[in-house]
Amino acid sequence: MSWLAYALLSALFAGLVGIFGKIGMRDLDSTLATAARSIVMAAALVTLVSARGQLSSLGTIPSKAWLWICLAGLAGAASWLCYFRAIQIGPVSRVAPIDRLSVLIAVVSGALIFGEKISGGVAVGALLVVAGSILIAIS
Repeated sequence: MSWLAYALLSALFAGLVGIFGKIGMRDLDSTLATAARSIVMAAALVTLVSARGQLSSLGTIPSKAWLWICLAGLAGAASWLCYFRAIQIGPVSRVAPIDRLSVLIAVVSGALIFGEKISGGVAVGALLVVAGSILIAIS
């Protein structure tokens, strides 16, 4: 599959996380729900890596890569703690688009850190995402 197919599937599953999460947290603390979600994710991923015969390869990951992977994990945990709390106390239909302001962070970071070119279409698209998120947030 292409990167676009994976990106579209990611968007689909990310949208379902908000819906399933909000339903599941009706009478739960959002931090507890996030921890439970993380346990399920870890179990699913360890099962997948094991089924692919790659579990023993975890020990071959270089320490510098571990540093960045751990930082990504911490950033992801912080993001999900905030996201689950936001959808618990607010409407998913408004929280999710605001959460997608991460598009702007990714575009700018991609250009600054990786030297990725920002075409006119990418710039306009990112600005439209920001404008749409703002419109949804204030409506």
